[in-house]
Amino acid sequence: MNSAIQFDQEIDIRGDICPFTFVKSKLKLETMSSGEVLRVITDHEPATLNVPRSMENEGHELLVPPHKINDTDWEFMIKKN
Repeated sequence: MNSAIQFDQEIDIRGDICPFTFVKSKLKLETMSSGEVLRVITDHEPATLNVPRSMENEGHELLVPPHKINDTDWEFMIKKN
């Protein structure tokens, strides 16, 4: 984990595939306040491309790009706009 970035909430979408990975992440962001940071954990590699791109298209900021945290999982962090 990137300890330099603090996050406010976390969503674990391991086991989910696209488009559910984006839908669940988007719904979680909707419960958060502007400026808060969401840590996303996934084991679905296509989600590491699709979810950040879709979030940026919606005006949110990718603070930490997707990177592997172990043999099967990735994390990335999104700042709600």
